[in-house]
Amino acid sequence: MPIYMDHHATTPIDERVLEAMLPYFGDRFGNAASRTHAHGKMARDAVERGRAQVAGLIGAKPDEVVFTSGATESDNLAIRGVAQARLGDGKHIVTARTEHRAVLDTCAALEREGWRITWLDVDPQGVVSLDAVADALTDDTVLVSVMLANNEVGVIQDVAAIGALTAERGITFHCDAAQGLGYLPFSVEDMNIDLASISAHKMYGPKGVGALYVRASLQARGAPVALMHGGGHERGLRSGTLNVPGIVGFGEAAEIMKNDGTEEAARVESLRDELKERLLDAMEEVHLNGAASPRHPGNLNLSFGYLDGARLLLDLCEVVSVSSGSACSSAEAGPSYVLEAMGVRKDWSAASVRFGLGRHTTAAEVQAVANAVIETVGRLRERSPLWARRASGKQVDW
Repeated sequence: MPIYMDHHATTPIDERVLEAMLPYFGDRFGNAASRTHAHGKMARDAVERGRAQVAGLIGAKPDEVVFTSGATESDNLAIRGVAQARLGDGKHIVTARTEHRAVLDTCAALEREGWRITWLDVDPQGVVSLDAVADALTDDTVLVSVMLANNEVGVIQDVAAIGALTAERGITFHCDAAQGLGYLPFSVEDMNIDLASISAHKMYGPKGVGALYVRASLQARGAPVALMHGGGHERGLRSGTLNVPGIVGFGEAAEIMKNDGTEEAARVESLRDELKERLLDAMEEVHLNGAASPRHPGNLNLSFGYLDGARLLLDLCEVVSVSSGSACSSAEAGPSYVLEAMGVRKDWSAASVRFGLGRHTTAAEVQAVANAVIETVGRLRERSPLWARRASGKQVDW
């Protein structure tokens, strides 16, 4: 099998997480909503344990955690749910152009329904300016949505500063925290976050389960409004039979991240920097996309000049599993919208590769991937008339 370096798309389930889940596929199969017998109580206790573990990772109270199918559903519930709850307060939402598609597409849908959306630009490093956020806020603003770490370029936003700004103005603040949670400092209290979207499969947990943190004071005001009805599960915010094995695994993954995430992040970051230095030192015309720091410790997004990016990925796929952008947009043709928002030229954007290192990445794998990339880029450039023209000192017109 190829070496796996696409941890932003998904992470392999941790063996400890799988071990915790397995009994809930067998003897402990009860429905957590069944309140009259032992099977239901066993399932309900497991769910509440998982809820407490997830809450502990982000510094929340357990009853502020609402289980969903993943961060995409959580983003939708947060944004559309708050929009519906606060219709009488204003119809203005602020977000950034580099957010995950689940945020961008939900905001775009609201825009078609008459909402005013301010789409914040980012600088060439991918960073949202705090001044731009402040300037965008009006008396009609009911929600600001800015992510913790970008899923393509790993750039970390100053969510604490944004949270302080929104708290001062009494504006609800949503953060998509799916990427980097556990590796990066994150506290809903310290950062004044009202809503936070989380996904288990980004932190070595199972796919198909996530959560939305909803601040208790926000719930007391009737926000967000539920998008799914039928049974009143999750305090009425997300009806549907709970995924007990998934929640158990989610909780275990959160507990591991809480205990080991900081140390693990340092190790992953060291390997990431080793890969970056090796590739940048060995080749010309290689650009780092996004701010070097602060950055998701496992993220390395590079553009390789004078190359066909699709061909590069194809030639690398037998050695390493990497991608050219976010998994959520992989069906779309054309350059990355994130890199476009950062002002990266289309030819460079089209030749970008995202390396996502993770928990099980080794130093030997980093060296093997570096060797493969250096060899493949060199071979493809030897065949490139554009590279030959550039090497001869002639002007290259893209």
